[in-house]
Amino acid sequence: MHDCHHPVATGLYYEDQKPEALRRSRDFVASRLPKFLGYFERVLGGAGAGGDGGEGGPWLYGGQLTYADLVLFQCVDGTRHQFPRAVARLEAGGGFARVFALCRAVAERPRVRAYLDSDRRRPYADGIYRRYEELDVVE
Repeated sequence: MHDCHHPVATGLYYEDQKPEALRRSRDFVASRLPKFLGYFERVLGGAGAGGDGGEGGPWLYGGQLTYADLVLFQCVDGTRHQFPRAVARLEAGGGFARVFALCRAVAERPRVRAYLDSDRRRPYADGIYRRYEELDVVE
């Protein structure tokens, strides 16, 4: 994610590497993001995701919420912040329905929802998930 806005060097400002950032973001949205989501979609469709019954998700392993689910939620949520149009297109396409269902299920957990709605949650800013509208490419 960070390489999308700092593909040449972390010591350079984003403004110093805009053409490279656009090129990297195009590749990320077209190649890496679907590959990442596809991996977790397959995991969520597997027997291990559904626990003993083998019915699949909504959780990654054992049929219950784990830290892995929280991490996946955070990664998808941050990616949605950085690339909202690209993620919306992938979600609407339906190819990663289990991944997005997991993210909704995590966000709907009462304690997670309370945290997400609270002042304790720090907004995405100048960290890994930075929003530059011109990098939110949809091809």
